[in-house]
Amino acid sequence: MFSKLKHFKELRDQAKNIRQVLGKESVKTENKGVTLTMDGNMEVSEVVIDPKLNPEQIAQAVKNCVNEAIKKTQRIMAEKIQSLGGLKNL
Repeated sequence: MFSKLKHFKELRDQAKNIRQVLGKESVKTENKGVTLTMDGNMEVSEVVIDPKLNPEQIAQAVKNCVNEAIKKTQRIMAEKIQSLGGLKNL
């Protein structure tokens, strides 16, 4: 039982470390007048929209930016997790 608790604590500590490392990463995407910045934990930190865009253009550009930022962030996550030794014991 205690070994399982110790293992759980190790996993929790490893996850916390990964979140901290990823939080320091940042990706920026641009699409047709919209710029979006997302951190490595997949949280959007900034959105800049060209005021000349109409609502339909904004919606499409934001969707494209978010999707691209997620892809870039997932690549960064995979690289960072590998460089930290992977997800041991999972």
